[in-house]
Amino acid sequence: MAEYHKRNRVLHCTDIVKTFSSGETEVKALQSVNLDVYQGELLMLVGPSGCGKTTFVSVITALLGFDSGRCIVLGYDLSTMSDQKKTAWRGREIGFVFQAFNLIPALSAAENTALPLTISGINKTTAISRAKEMLKAVGLESKKYVLPGNLSGGQQQRVAIARALVHRPKLVICDEPTSSLDHESGQMVMELLKKLTKEHGVTMIVVTHDNRIYRYADRIAHMEDGRIIKVEENR
Repeated sequence: MAEYHKRNRVLHCTDIVKTFSSGETEVKALQSVNLDVYQGELLMLVGPSGCGKTTFVSVITALLGFDSGRCIVLGYDLSTMSDQKKTAWRGREIGFVFQAFNLIPALSAAENTALPLTISGINKTTAISRAKEMLKAVGLESKKYVLPGNLSGGQQQRVAIARALVHRPKLVICDEPTSSLDHESGQMVMELLKKLTKEHGVTMIVVTHDNRIYRYADRIAHMEDGRIIKVEENR
């Protein structure tokens, strides 16, 4: 049994069902999905387009409700939380890294990184100080005052990773983090995510179509037709 199974369980989903309706048509996006994810694990969620990956990630981050089943994330039963509590919980406990970097062009790397903190009400001096620490952690200390337009794609994604981690979340969701990057930059980003997972004890779920980065996963969960059909350890 892998060592991470001895760690705390960050995610516990049992028989999750989600159906979308349009008129008389119903589509079962998730069909009895079961998955456990553990602290400090880098798990990849893979499968063809339309298999339910985005829906599942939306459910476990409380962006989308579900019809039946049980979903406990970071000790919280999502089915019992109000929308207001879900929003506060998501902002506090979860970080997001997207395919598009979503950096604000007029703000420096440090200011972009600090955004989750300033939005949550932390004073700007403290927020920028924390942002600089995270930029150092992702190897961009020398770029802290540089605008996004003057950074390479790989550097912009590293700023996005720093921003996702600056508020010290326990779970980070990475949606196709390498798809906008060339191969070399993509490998560098994955090496960084793996390093940060180990150093910060954060749990990462990486949604990807890129089989070249599978080797960075601790485990790989395969989705098909709204189901997780297998979860394999990456050896």
